[in-house]
Amino acid sequence: MSLLQNLATYRFYRYFKMCFLLWDLVLLNSAILFSFIIRNGSIKDINLKEVEIISLLSNLLWVFLLLYKNAYRIIRIERIESILIRTIRLVLIHAVTISAFVIGLKFYRISRLRLFVFYIIFFIFLFVSRVLFMKILKYVRAKGYNFRNVIIVGANDTGEHINKLLSKDLSYGYRVLGFFDDHVDPFSFISTPLLGGFDDIPEFIVNHKIDEMYIALHIDNIKIINKLTALCERNMIRIKFIPDFQLYTKSRKVEISFYENTPVLMLRKEPLELTINRLEKKVFDVCFSFLVIVLIFPWLFPILMLLIKLDSSGPVFFKQVRSGRDNKEFNCIKFRTMYTNKFADELQATQGDIRVTKIGAFMRRTNLDELPQFINVLTGDMSVVGPRPHMLKHTEQYSELISNYLVRHYAKPGITGWAQVNGFRGETKELIEMKDRVDYDIWYIENWNFLLDLKIIYRTIFNVFRVDDNAY
Repeated sequence: MSLLQNLATYRFYRYFKMCFLLWDLVLLNSAILFSFIIRNGSIKDINLKEVEIISLLSNLLWVFLLLYKNAYRIIRIERIESILIRTIRLVLIHAVTISAFVIGLKFYRISRLRLFVFYIIFFIFLFVSRVLFMKILKYVRAKGYNFRNVIIVGANDTGEHINKLLSKDLSYGYRVLGFFDDHVDPFSFISTPLLGGFDDIPEFIVNHKIDEMYIALHIDNIKIINKLTALCERNMIRIKFIPDFQLYTKSRKVEISFYENTPVLMLRKEPLELTINRLEKKVFDVCFSFLVIVLIFPWLFPILMLLIKLDSSGPVFFKQVRSGRDNKEFNCIKFRTMYTNKFADELQATQGDIRVTKIGAFMRRTNLDELPQFINVLTGDMSVVGPRPHMLKHTEQYSELISNYLVRHYAKPGITGWAQVNGFRGETKELIEMKDRVDYDIWYIENWNFLLDLKIIYRTIFNVFRVDDNAY
């Protein structure tokens, strides 16, 4: 028997939590040592009383965060991006808390720069170890070890969906043996063999080693579900239920919360409803906007203001009341790109619009007309990234035509957004174009994370240097 085969027979997950904690503490204390060596060239100050106290607090706080945030979990189908996001959040919480202790306890002998170096090293250690661990697990599973045998009860669209998800990548470590159902849905395409009906399940699980059973049956089959639950309990098979949320919504991003022991289904997941996420986004908005205003405004604004004045008469800035978060109105600031006209609050700019000035056409094409909106970000009306704010007339018009239009107002409007970097900008000639734009905005709200914001900013900057047919 090979080493991998031998190791695969052990249930390492039973000891995983303890090993995870111990390994992280090794990484944390190694990062402390390396930060002293890199910053001071030696570890001579590591025995200072202040350093020992903060080091002890760092260890205790990290253990608390791992247990409290359930950060030791490794889901078989988890993406590396989600590991990175979770690690960043934990390190940021840890850094803010320890910094507060250093300042509050007046530990002036602790180098702030050394602390910064420590967190950079610690984050690198954590992320590399997490990724390597996932890569090793996926390699082992791709070789055919550490697999879990699975059967699905319910030959329907819901069952097929979980089948495709579990079978999508061999490295996930799931082997779907087949379906069981008395009545196969004739309108569903089942890609895995039908192994029999409900009565065939007991004999099958006796003759085959089954690790997990997924139930994808309608709630009307409650008697069968109860029998299967008892069967799995008697045979040490983990049973998992796939609720048919399609009865309530077509969304695949539903959120479940528990009010005491009562499950409550919400139509969509909203990461920005979590206080920590909103704080993270707010801090980034303020810092990023402040840097833009300090580094770019002083030299670029005078040039653009002069060009606007030389090109046409009228004010430099254009203010327009637009729809913000929770559909509240606010004054959106832009550089004026059109000749002064009475239709500015009613008509969108169209291709070849005679109202657009020469310098205005250039600014609209390069998004420079949006720069003053960083002031809106600092005042709290906007975010750097989010659904673009629309004119009040358009909000009123499209909210009547598109049922989920106002969902985009669950988040603060942004200077740039997911819809814009995917080509949905400029004039909306057909209703379907606005529907598509709204779908992208809602997808952003349901899938927000810090890395997504950075990706959108990068693509926005990249698009400045390429020709966009919709930029007019």
